Amino acid sequence: MTALEKMQQCKQAGNFIAKSFCEGGFVMYVIAFIGLLVIFLIIERIIALNRLTVDKRSLNENLFSLILRGEIKQAIAFCDSRPAPLTNTLKEGLVQVLNKRPDEEVQVAMDASVLRETPRLEGWTSFLAIFGNVVVLVGLVGTIGGLITAFGGISDADQATKAATLSLGISHALNCTFLGLAVAIIAIVAFGFLQIRIGRATNDMMESSMNLINLVVANRDKIKY
Repeated sequence: MTALEKMQQCKQAGNFIAKSFCEGGFVMYVIAFIGLLVIFLIIERIIALNRLTVDKRSLNENLFSLILRGEIKQAIAFCDSRPAPLTNTLKEGLVQVLNKRPDEEVQVAMDASVLRETPRLEGWTSFLAIFGNVVVLVGLVGTIGGLITAFGGISDADQATKAATLSLGISHALNCTFLGLAVAIIAIVAFGFLQIRIGRATNDMMESSMNLINLVVANRDKIKY
């Protein structure tokens, strides 16, 4: 297919998106596929984080009131009723308290739980940063390919064909650049947003575990075994 025929085909493609994909060529579909992966990861992590996080303040008020009354078994049952990384971490400490383990072992159990639960919060979030970088490079490949088409195919062509080839090549380059950067921006912004939420959830686990151990130490004499 000549450059003129390709341009005519793209003009008849209809809407802006279809025309952009027609002009951008195969690389546009690769970028679109990466874009779909990015959107899937964003939605999956948002749903997962909503499921895996609980309100720290409300949890602490209910749980710590049980500990103040020495009702460790009820506190463990309360954590079981709200399974999440935060409650799982506090439960690990409470189980050690119920087993009359030293304070150091209670803290170690909760620290180990934080290490286990953090990957659940992170999931595949790191791939958003990877996709953000990869899609820029893929877009750059499309850009260079378009420029090669634009300037490499006009040496022996007639005037009309030169103009069509140059226009098609530049359109190919710009469309790949635009879509690649758009997907990269979405991926990197989403990565930063999710990292903030994951960091807050991790900090909540660490802060609540320290509060729990302090509460246990101060109220050992009230604990009902």
